[in-house]
Amino acid sequence: MNHSQTAEALFQPIEIGTLKLSNRIVMAPMTRQFSPDGIPGENVAGYYRRRAENAVGLIVTEGTIINHPDASNQANVPHFYGEDALKGWAQVVSEVHDAGGRIIPQIWHMGAKGHVNDYTEADIASIVHEFAQAATEAKRLGFDGIELHGAHGYLIDQFLYEKTNSRTDRYGGDMMARTRFAVEVIEACREAVGPEFPIVLRLSQWKTDDYQAKLAETPALLEQLLAPLVQAGVDIFHCSTRRFWEPEFEGSELNFAGWTKKLTGKPTITVGSIGLDGDFTSLFTEGKGAGNVGIDGLVQRLQNNEFDLVAIGRALLVDPAWAKKIQEGRLDDLIPFTRESMTELS
Repeated sequence: MNHSQTAEALFQPIEIGTLKLSNRIVMAPMTRQFSPDGIPGENVAGYYRRRAENAVGLIVTEGTIINHPDASNQANVPHFYGEDALKGWAQVVSEVHDAGGRIIPQIWHMGAKGHVNDYTEADIASIVHEFAQAATEAKRLGFDGIELHGAHGYLIDQFLYEKTNSRTDRYGGDMMARTRFAVEVIEACREAVGPEFPIVLRLSQWKTDDYQAKLAETPALLEQLLAPLVQAGVDIFHCSTRRFWEPEFEGSELNFAGWTKKLTGKPTITVGSIGLDGDFTSLFTEGKGAGNVGIDGLVQRLQNNEFDLVAIGRALLVDPAWAKKIQEGRLDDLIPFTRESMTELS
């Protein structure tokens, strides 16, 4: 596959409900902790604008926390509540839209690791309400949709995962019961924003402390997990894997996004070390960087309709113009991901 074919496939427009995107490239959410006291400033608006100016079809912001005491223990992670923080996000939306981009916030509750069993039903109702309030604010501020963070061992995922949810009430038990909290969050957000506003849900099998973890060991169990989430109102699934090219289940080459699309019929976003030649833990465990590599295999899967959108993380973190350079064939100009380039976070 020559470069022009690669670029052509990645830069096809797509419409998913009211979400009209100029191409298939998504900026993946990446926590940066550059928002002192939870307030995103002009630097944050500029950071996202630079990606919109350089051919990113959809930006998913870094995780933004809801108004709940346990939502985060990190002071510089942006809030999605409070007048000053919301003014900051309004400026982000304005800058991205001015540059011709589309943007959705990732709404996040980090959770009490391993302690979802301690939440009372009143706690749960309060958290569900705050997710819905954040969704309301996102629509009011002019965002193009929302993403709910249901992956990587954070709160929604803690309810979904058998090893962290041993509740004996209606929020625990079999796979269907463990989806109840996620379903209530999705339903509350859907009620808050109406039927047309896009809701994306990010899911993963792996956890930050267990890369081999599985929410669902088989396609049948994955279907049991996904069906209630679709019914609740998810429009797009953002399927996080460590390496996009790895099959999710034995006997099929489909990755996590591929299986999710096959089982639900919903559009999916694939993500996981795209455009990099090293898996994302190597930088931290071995001090390695990750150079840019060809993405022909990714594009072939996209052309085969295994998934619909392609999320880029670290490559876009260090190189705001990554998508534009891919589009124009300037592959030699791509900035490799290294420890030094990561500190710039341009």
